[in-house]
Amino acid sequence: MTASPFDHPYLSGLLGDEEISAFFSAEADIRAMLSFEAALAQAQTEHGIVSKETAARIAETCATFQPDVLALRHAVATDGVVIPELIRQLRKATGGEMAEKVHFGATSQDVIDTSLMLRLKAASIILSSRLITLLALFDDLSHRFGSNRLMAHTRMQAAIPITVADRLSAWSSPLADYRDRLDEMAFPLQFGGAAGTLEKLGDKADAVRAALAKNLGLSSHPQWQSQRAVIADLAHLLSLISGSLGKLGLDIALLAQAGDEIALSGGGGSSAMPHKQNPVAAETLVSLARFNAVQLSAIHQSMVHEQERSGAAWTLEWMILPQMVIACGASTRLAQTLASQIERLGS
Repeated sequence: MTASPFDHPYLSGLLGDEEISAFFSAEADIRAMLSFEAALAQAQTEHGIVSKETAARIAETCATFQPDVLALRHAVATDGVVIPELIRQLRKATGGEMAEKVHFGATSQDVIDTSLMLRLKAASIILSSRLITLLALFDDLSHRFGSNRLMAHTRMQAAIPITVADRLSAWSSPLADYRDRLDEMAFPLQFGGAAGTLEKLGDKADAVRAALAKNLGLSSHPQWQSQRAVIADLAHLLSLISGSLGKLGLDIALLAQAGDEIALSGGGGSSAMPHKQNPVAAETLVSLARFNAVQLSAIHQSMVHEQERSGAAWTLEWMILPQMVIACGASTRLAQTLASQIERLGS
């Protein structure tokens, strides 16, 4: 039993998204953090800070290292972050004098935030692909039913006749924009050291940062550890996507309520009324849209970082952002299902 419906034993069948949730597993996080450490050593080799032999040893260790997760859990209860214990274990596994160069010049936030960016970038590719698929489904519906008639409704009252193509355009046009925005979004490296100044790297700081970003496939920006606009921008886009898909769900639920302008396959069953086919996917899209809209305010709260680093604001971000990404993933998954279930639209 879990407190989150996104990984609940059975509620996740409706609200979860296994493909997106995988990016927020402990294993995925640790692997991304180890990628940072290996890439950091390589970037420092390129600028004469770490020897090639040391970087190779660190990379080799990171590739096969399996941390003691229980020890990580106990350490986080005291340290508030996982990195001190993870680096202690990683240095022990590296061994010898080379261990001193593990994590050189970096701080906990660099590793944790960069791990997040690596995983968010991968998740965004999946979300973009799903939006492309959804747009193709809408295009197919337009070819099949676009010239059919629908009754427009304004303020919940019948207005004037429109075509199915008109309604499909309202559903699809924002999604094309969101897809483009996902594809254009920069996922930046976080690398600032103890207080954002990369003091241990001296005049090589900018060059090492650029090399590290290139090694990881992220964009190179000055530290953003206390300025979280990149997080807020992504959360805003996630809420926009789920919000527009919530509008899709609500429209289809209302069409299904009227009953004569849409035919859906695969509706949900009722324990009391066997004849019913409930528009479960449509209803859930509405719930997910409202969920992300509420979480967005918490992300904006988490932007308020005191001074050079905030433990409180950062922790709030950990509590909220993964659920928003998974909720958006579930929205795209359910929207594809729902669009595929439309057997007739309009008349």
